[in-house]
Amino acid sequence: MAKRCAITGKGVQSGNNVSHANNKTRRRFLPNLQEVSFMSETLGRAIRLRISTNAIRTIEHNGGIDSFLINAKADKFDTKVARLKKLIIKHQAEAAK
Repeated sequence: MAKRCAITGKGVQSGNNVSHANNKTRRRFLPNLQEVSFMSETLGRAIRLRISTNAIRTIEHNGGIDSFLINAKADKFDTKVARLKKLIIKHQAEAAK
Protein backbone atom coordinates (compact mmCIF):
# COMPACT_ATOMS: atom_id res chain seq x y z
CA MET A 1 0.00 0.00 0.00
CA ALA A 2 1.35 3.40 -0.97
CA LYS A 3 2.50 5.68 1.82
CA ARG A 4 0.64 8.68 0.41
CA CYS A 5 -2.31 10.66 1.75
CA ALA A 6 -5.42 10.41 -0.45
CA ILE A 7 -6.45 14.01 0.29
CA THR A 8 -3.30 16.13 0.62
CA GLY A 9 -0.90 14.01 -1.43
CA LYS A 10 1.70 14.00 1.36
CA GLY A 11 4.21 11.21 0.87
CA VAL A 12 7.55 9.88 2.04
CA GLN A 13 10.40 12.36 2.30
CA SER A 14 14.08 11.55 2.62
CA GLY A 15 16.85 13.12 4.65
CA ASN A 16 19.79 12.36 6.87
CA ASN A 17 20.41 11.16 10.40
CA VAL A 18 23.23 13.36 11.64
CA SER A 19 25.35 12.06 14.51
CA HIS A 20 27.25 14.13 17.05
CA ALA A 21 30.39 13.48 14.95
CA ASN A 22 28.48 14.90 11.95
CA ASN A 23 28.26 11.51 10.19
CA LYS A 24 25.30 11.39 7.83
CA THR A 25 23.24 8.31 7.02
CA ARG A 26 20.13 8.33 4.84
CA ARG A 27 16.71 7.96 6.41
CA ARG A 28 13.03 8.22 5.49
CA PHE A 29 10.44 10.55 7.00
CA LEU A 30 7.07 8.77 6.79
CA PRO A 31 3.76 10.66 6.82
CA ASN A 32 1.42 10.04 9.76
CA LEU A 33 -1.28 8.10 7.89
CA GLN A 34 -4.41 6.81 9.58
CA GLU A 35 -7.24 4.59 8.34
CA VAL A 36 -10.40 6.55 9.21
CA SER A 37 -14.12 6.36 8.46
CA PHE A 38 -16.16 9.47 7.78
CA MET A 39 -19.95 9.48 7.70
CA SER A 40 -21.26 11.06 4.51
CA GLU A 41 -24.63 12.69 5.14
CA THR A 42 -25.30 13.04 1.42
CA LEU A 43 -24.59 9.40 0.56
CA GLY A 44 -25.89 8.02 3.86
CA ARG A 45 -22.95 5.69 4.40
CA ALA A 46 -19.47 5.57 5.88
CA ILE A 47 -16.43 6.33 3.74
CA ARG A 48 -13.08 4.74 4.64
CA LEU A 49 -9.94 6.64 3.68
CA ARG A 50 -6.22 6.39 4.43
CA ILE A 51 -5.26 9.98 5.10
CA SER A 52 -2.80 12.05 7.13
CA THR A 53 -3.71 13.49 10.51
CA ASN A 54 -3.38 16.95 8.99
CA ALA A 55 -6.10 16.05 6.46
CA ILE A 56 -8.34 14.70 9.26
CA ARG A 57 -8.07 18.05 11.06
CA THR A 58 -8.84 19.93 7.83
CA ILE A 59 -11.94 17.83 7.10
CA GLU A 60 -13.26 18.27 10.65
CA HIS A 61 -12.57 22.02 10.50
CA ASN A 62 -14.60 22.32 7.27
CA GLY A 63 -17.64 20.56 8.74
CA GLY A 64 -17.32 17.00 7.49
CA ILE A 65 -16.31 15.05 4.42
CA ASP A 66 -19.19 16.27 2.23
CA SER A 67 -18.62 19.99 2.67
CA PHE A 68 -14.85 19.56 2.43
CA LEU A 69 -14.97 17.68 -0.88
CA ILE A 70 -17.49 20.07 -2.44
CA ASN A 71 -15.38 23.16 -1.68
CA ALA A 72 -11.90 21.67 -2.33
CA LYS A 73 -10.01 21.55 -5.61
CA ALA A 74 -9.34 18.02 -6.85
CA ASP A 75 -5.78 18.57 -8.09
CA LYS A 76 -4.00 16.51 -5.38
CA PHE A 77 -6.80 14.04 -4.71
CA ASP A 78 -6.43 10.30 -5.18
CA THR A 79 -8.62 8.84 -7.96
CA LYS A 80 -10.89 7.24 -5.34
CA VAL A 81 -11.46 10.59 -3.63
CA ALA A 82 -12.01 12.40 -6.95
CA ARG A 83 -14.71 9.83 -7.87
CA LEU A 84 -16.23 10.29 -4.42
CA LYS A 85 -16.40 14.06 -4.92
CA LYS A 86 -18.26 13.63 -8.22
CA LEU A 87 -20.66 11.16 -6.59
CA ILE A 88 -21.45 13.54 -3.71
CA ILE A 89 -22.05 16.45 -6.08
CA LYS A 90 -24.33 14.24 -8.21
CA HIS A 91 -26.36 13.10 -5.18
CA GLN A 92 -26.74 16.67 -3.93
CA ALA A 93 -27.97 17.80 -7.35
CA GLU A 94 -30.55 14.98 -7.37
CA ALA A 95 -31.70 15.87 -3.85
CA ALA A 96 -32.13 19.52 -4.82
CA LYS A 97 -34.60 18.64 -7.60
